[in-house]
Amino acid sequence: MREPVSPPADRIPDVLLRRAEERFHSHHDWLESWHSFSFAGHYSPDWMGFGPLRVINDDTIAAGRGFGMHPHRDMEIITVMIQGQLNHRDSMGNSGVINAGDVQRMSAGTGIVHSEMNKGHEACRLLQIWIEPSAEGLSPAYEQRTFSIGSSTWTPLLAPNDPSVMAIERPVSVWRAQPSADQELPWPAQSIERGWIQMIEGEIELTRPSAASIRLRKGDGLGFKGSSSDLKILQSHSENSDVLLFALQ
Repeated sequence: MREPVSPPADRIPDVLLRRAEERFHSHHDWLESWHSFSFAGHYSPDWMGFGPLRVINDDTIAAGRGFGMHPHRDMEIITVMIQGQLNHRDSMGNSGVINAGDVQRMSAGTGIVHSEMNKGHEACRLLQIWIEPSAEGLSPAYEQRTFSIGSSTWTPLLAPNDPSVMAIERPVSVWRAQPSADQELPWPAQSIERGWIQMIEGEIELTRPSAASIRLRKGDGLGFKGSSSDLKILQSHSENSDVLLFALQ
């Protein structure tokens, strides 16, 4: 994979819309993967990431298959399990099963080797997210937690300085919500100066006081720079809406 380079802050657009069908696509006999940004053999200088957010891969892995042992370094790697299960093993001695609803985070730091195998009886689906750390050469670390996702509020998955959730080696916050149809979801109280919204399922609408509203569907992503006050309300238009929200520093 060509090493990504994030664009300078002054070149990040105020609103960046990435439609699901426009993403890069990898298809193998055991893996279906949609890449929001440049990854592996897919490269575009226009899609190298959004701030420190470098990778969002929407992966579906066939039963009995997966990623064998392979290395990473100097990257924060977050796995959000959507359906099914995945067996994890790494060079730090960690091993276990990641089930739907679980979130795994790895700080690759000076180097980590791991495998992720679907030993279940059906295909599994996950989002793998890479975020650049605040510094290189950090000690590797691993953590996994299970979250119950709310429908009427944002459930925090990652946040700096909050022991009730996980944290990575960068002051980034991530929330997940599953609003029901026609439900309006207020913005988190935290001010977000640079963020990304990633649709997992369903359909939502973002209302803006000074511009037309934006509808996002499964697989769509939207990055924004500036005050989140310009994105007032998220309204679900589907019974199964499922969405991630990033606050990127």
